[in-house]
Amino acid sequence: MPVFRLIDAHIFPDPEFAEPDGLLAVGGDLNPARILTAYSQGIFPWYAEGDPILWWSPAPRLVLFPNEFHLPRRLLRTIKAGKFTVTTDTAFEQVLTACATASGRREKGTWITPEMQQAYIRLHGLGFAHSVECWREGVLAGGLYGLCLDRIFFGESMFTMERDASKIALAFLIDQALHLDIALIDCQMTTEHLVRFGARELSRETFRAYLDAHINGCLPQKKWRLPRTAKE
Repeated sequence: MPVFRLIDAHIFPDPEFAEPDGLLAVGGDLNPARILTAYSQGIFPWYAEGDPILWWSPAPRLVLFPNEFHLPRRLLRTIKAGKFTVTTDTAFEQVLTACATASGRREKGTWITPEMQQAYIRLHGLGFAHSVECWREGVLAGGLYGLCLDRIFFGESMFTMERDASKIALAFLIDQALHLDIALIDCQMTTEHLVRFGARELSRETFRAYLDAHINGCLPQKKWRLPRTAKE
């Protein structure tokens, strides 16, 4: 199948035309309207610095339903021990930078280019991008970030500087998702790590049906604050 070149209008080809590896289109820009249009259709940007912007829609799609999340007992004990403090939307730029410079990504290169960072910082300011931060004695130990469109959260990246910190951030994301009645967390690519927490694959048709059912107005949100149950 051909790889489409985007023009100025915020119009994407049907994801059904994606290559077997998920590549759908090339070009365009990272302005908020284009990114939000892409995510609402199950498309996201992913490219290396120096390359043109590449847009992807892989299938099958790994997703995590909040009510199917598996919290290991050992992780629950770590949370109850109270060694970590968790916040939301408190240090979005720090989380973004940490994800971009996490061990391994520095050597291999990262898709979280300076251009991508600025784009998601803008989306955070507009109320669409959110972060979960995990702290140890006042130092950022792990976290994650992504976009939320109505009742769908699109996970982008996570990092950890201490054992279990990113896992704890994920557990608190689940609490937030249940509190906000988020129907589905998009994990994009399949990894054994996320499968162990209850994530599973959906066909492109089924995934898009969830997007159609749960993304309506694409309205921005206020800064996230953890529900009381998540802190107890």
